[in-house]
Amino acid sequence: MNVFATFRDEVLKALAGLVPPELDLSRVAVEPPRDAAHGDMSTNAAMVLAKGAGMKPRELAERLAQRLLAHPDVTECSVAGPGFINWRLGDAFWHARIAEILRAGTAYGDSGLGRSRRINVEYVSANPTGPMHVGHARGAVVGDALASLLDKAGFDVTREYYINDAGAQVDVLARSVHLRYREALGEAIGEIPEGLYPGEYLKPVAEELVRRDGARWQTAPEAEWLPVFRAFAVGAMMDLIRADLEALGVHHDDFVSERSLHESGAIDRVVTELEKRGLVYVGTLEPPKGKLPDDWEPRPQLLFRATEFSDEVDRPLKKSDGSWTYFAADIAYHLDKFRRGFCDMIDVWGADHGGYVKRMQAAVKAVTGGEGRLDVKLCQLVSLFDKGEPVKMSKRAGTFVTLRDVVDKVGRDAVRFTMLTRRNDQALEFDFAKVVEQSKDNPVFYVQYAHARAASVLRNAAEQVPGIALDADSLAEAPLLRLVDSDELALVRILAGWPRLVEAAAEAHEPHRVAFYLQDVAAAFHGLWNKGNTEPALRFIQPEDRDLTRARLALVHATKTVVASGLAVMGVTPVEEMR
Repeated sequence: MNVFATFRDEVLKALAGLVPPELDLSRVAVEPPRDAAHGDMSTNAAMVLAKGAGMKPRELAERLAQRLLAHPDVTECSVAGPGFINWRLGDAFWHARIAEILRAGTAYGDSGLGRSRRINVEYVSANPTGPMHVGHARGAVVGDALASLLDKAGFDVTREYYINDAGAQVDVLARSVHLRYREALGEAIGEIPEGLYPGEYLKPVAEELVRRDGARWQTAPEAEWLPVFRAFAVGAMMDLIRADLEALGVHHDDFVSERSLHESGAIDRVVTELEKRGLVYVGTLEPPKGKLPDDWEPRPQLLFRATEFSDEVDRPLKKSDGSWTYFAADIAYHLDKFRRGFCDMIDVWGADHGGYVKRMQAAVKAVTGGEGRLDVKLCQLVSLFDKGEPVKMSKRAGTFVTLRDVVDKVGRDAVRFTMLTRRNDQALEFDFAKVVEQSKDNPVFYVQYAHARAASVLRNAAEQVPGIALDADSLAEAPLLRLVDSDELALVRILAGWPRLVEAAAEAHEPHRVAFYLQDVAAAFHGLWNKGNTEPALRFIQPEDRDLTRARLALVHATKTVVASGLAVMGVTPVEEMR
């Protein structure tokens, strides 16, 4: 239960008869007050409705507050400033949330917000030219966690990978593999020519081709071997990428090939449709910003009228050699998504694609008649360090540190959690030493330790209080009214905020909020543990008082449950013990 959404409904009920029935209530919100000292909940109802109701905000607020005070769970209700209403809820209301969490298990926080609406989340989509690097890891984790978050919020989510297998880069890949193929046949190839991929990961691909085809392509013309090597190399690279993603715990439902759009005529068809609507023309663009006149050669191009859909300039659809631009292929791809039933689309891209966002959103508006919605999440760079020193590139990859290098060094869970400790649009520093450090300054450890500590408390209780029932259903029946300490109730309030967090983060498409929330839960739980160390009467286990012990263990179990629920969204495994 989202307690804030529930009380928003109560506010709307209380407004009946106070404001005209036709008044728009959509701007009424119920949220935590900015200052927790003001209460448990706050509403702006009087502020946003007073004018339409023909009343002063404070007058409406005072009348509404009186009605809210009549609610059986509201113990205090007051008006602050020009008309904000704050109220507190009785302890019994919060105690009931513990039982609710225990009965729901890790499904606590599941929401019907999405109403099974279909949504496509496309992420990673690395060029199939080599192993994934650490920058891809961030996009992979952000996209995967976002998909899980949306799924928990009730959306029908499809995880998708777009294979960029039609551009010049895959021809370069094919030529690079052919060079290694000749090497595998015994030729001395010398230094890798500039412009080809130097990574040693291409050697086994070439050796496999030798095993399959022998020397058939060694002296054949490029026109004969290029398509063969391109298809084989892309397949091999996608196998490599899938294995890298598997190591990170990332799985996709669909893989869509860019080349298939070219070969099926999908690009030609979408451009023809745009031409019929007068959204394509032949024109000459102005020089890009920062280009000197002598760096620019104006020429007529086939252009999409992106400026009619809020872009800064119109965009080319064809290259100088007459082939389609990446943009033209991307328009066809997003139209294909729409026609597969996805009005809602989310793309997770690297920060270097920032200049591409507006044109793609303009294209989606154009080809879907405004029905399609595209949100783009840009992931900033990841800088790698080890004990504060920059990490050198991978020899195997040739030019970068691979995702597999990082996962093998610190583990999947540390990588996934750390990638969500900053907003996706903020740069992130990943220090190998810090992400495995066992201290409260390491959020990965701090949150995992909260789950492990809760598990440890429950194990110890089984030893110290023989016969005590520790299953969730039994603890849900504990005398929870025995929980009266302010820090115990503060922890319950945080736990009860999980459903609201799920819905808000899903609506904003911001999975990092889950990591932030779990750090708050961990801090409150560890703080309660530490308080028990200094005040024995507040320890979770009180062998001489079985009822109090049961109540506190119910809170411990609920904390463990919510942490596990949050970690599941992040794709991180909750641990029972810290090693």
